[in-house]
Amino acid sequence: MTAQQTAPLPATPAFAAPAPAQVLERTAAALTAHGFTVEVLDDAAAARTRVHELIPDGTSVFTGASETLRLSGIDEDINAGGRYQAVKPRVLAMDRATQMDEIRRLLATPDVVVGSVAAVTETGSLVAASGSGSQLPSYSGGAGRAIWIVGAQKVVPDLSTALRRVEDHCLPLESARTQAAHGRPSAVNRLLVLNAEPFPGRSTVLLLRKATGF
Repeated sequence: MTAQQTAPLPATPAFAAPAPAQVLERTAAALTAHGFTVEVLDDAAAARTRVHELIPDGTSVFTGASETLRLSGIDEDINAGGRYQAVKPRVLAMDRATQMDEIRRLLATPDVVVGSVAAVTETGSLVAASGSGSQLPSYSGGAGRAIWIVGAQKVVPDLSTALRRVEDHCLPLESARTQAAHGRPSAVNRLLVLNAEPFPGRSTVLLLRKATGF
């Protein structure tokens, strides 16, 4: 996400509470009906184990920026573990002035993209927000496979509530993070709504029973 002029606002507590079991079940059923492969897991530790099981050794993997991945250890596993052809460290070492075409291709078309989303609706849609948009091409179809780890607090009734969650809850928290890390607040410059997965087996949602990340 890129800078904006307004100061971060407090996060919204209503969007931090994990959804109850019956809501998770309803959400999982809706996602499944829309072509996503869904697994309901206990927590981030279970997701970490499952990600290892889902991705073969030697696969090229890009991790989208995500507090869920960072806090769970999945980001470090992929980018520093040596098991995969990790895209992110390779891209960070490349020259933006002379290698941008290659950087764009690497980010857009990995074998697997692993990330999270800002919200998932009970009607079966995923909503991702970004400032730079770097992860969105791979999310939307560029990657051969996509795996999203989604905490139970990200479940909302519908798309309009999902967009409110992005603006009222995720943006203030992300702004605080980028302010501390990079000296600038954040902005929602790009939004991606995934209403269905047309290619069976491409997209996996690991839906957690506990709150994880933003």
